[in-house]
Amino acid sequence: MEDWLKVAVCYWHSFNWPGTDIFGGGTLNRPWLGATVTQAMADAKLDAAFDFFARLGVRYFCFHDVDAMATAATLKEHDQNLRKIEAGIAAKMAATGVKLLWGTANLFSHPRYAGGAATSPDPEVYAWAAAQVRCCLEATHRLGGENYVLWGGREGYDSLLNTDLKRELDHYGRFLSMVVEHKHRIGFKGTILIEPKPFEPTKHQYDHDVAAVFAFLQRYDLTKEVKVNIEVNHATLAGLDFEHEIAAARAFGIFGSIDINRGDPRNGWDTDQFPNNAQELVPSMLQLVEDQGFVTGGFNFDAKLRRQSVDPVDLYLAHIGGIDTLARALLAAVDVAADGGLARLKRERYQGWDDELGLRIAGGALTLAALADLATERGFDPVPRSGRQELAESMIARHSKY
Repeated sequence: MEDWLKVAVCYWHSFNWPGTDIFGGGTLNRPWLGATVTQAMADAKLDAAFDFFARLGVRYFCFHDVDAMATAATLKEHDQNLRKIEAGIAAKMAATGVKLLWGTANLFSHPRYAGGAATSPDPEVYAWAAAQVRCCLEATHRLGGENYVLWGGREGYDSLLNTDLKRELDHYGRFLSMVVEHKHRIGFKGTILIEPKPFEPTKHQYDHDVAAVFAFLQRYDLTKEVKVNIEVNHATLAGLDFEHEIAAARAFGIFGSIDINRGDPRNGWDTDQFPNNAQELVPSMLQLVEDQGFVTGGFNFDAKLRRQSVDPVDLYLAHIGGIDTLARALLAAVDVAADGGLARLKRERYQGWDDELGLRIAGGALTLAALADLATERGFDPVPRSGRQELAESMIARHSKY
């Protein structure tokens, strides 16, 4: 299961979030945080993070550049500070055996990115973002990262009244093309991933969901170069089921990795809670079983403690509970697949497409007129057939016993 799940701990929520919300300040003891993070503070955070990874026993972690490094005022200083912490990360990875699932540049927190990064109306901001991504992509490459993620936290708009949507999309497409070009230039073998999210912090984000990302990748000829990192809570915000997003990504050939968490059905925002319902995850996990596991992706816990979970042990308990939830979902999904009932139900439902008529239609042997004439001549009078949804749902419930 360790090889199948490829569990990762995220650097940001676990060690870089103080427990703030829009109504109150931080509640979590994170002594390495402050308005300005010194190198000593960054080193203390690094020690705490890898101590946690080693004690928990996970094999992977993920990080944003500014989460790990000391604060920088200029691009030169940014590169220097990132290289300093990169050296520390490399030493810790060598000592613990923990590997990097993916790295990413934070292109949304700093005030300069208020209007976006790759979609900014200011070309100097665009250039700064390019420099930041180059630094982080190269660091991820040197650290042996298996993927590189771009989350367009502010790649969208708050109002169309002051937005040139086509220009912003073109700029975004060129930015991503430059990232792919640089990946090949430096010899990075990992996968470039986009993380879909419909809104928050912007009113509308261009990477709304998997389908929107695929359309974007098609438009800019990037479907063979870029895949998606799918987050549970982002699918929820888009009004979609998590398993739908995975199914869509698989259908489009762009499934990459997963940020695992959950939202709260009574809240309309990204609460980033740890998963706790194995049965709910079985349909998603079943698709992973059908694919025989990840290629370069994994399950990154993009989840954070509640503001009242102030004890150090709570971070362990949250991850242990989340990992156990994934393990139970995987075992149940394997049982469902081994039973074969669900696969048989689906196969029987589409059986007509494997017969003579279905094969002729799908194979392109019939024009619209020819198909219409055939239906008329044969006197087709199809009637509804049961989709057996309740039976399918009961199969998931029956095997979710772990």
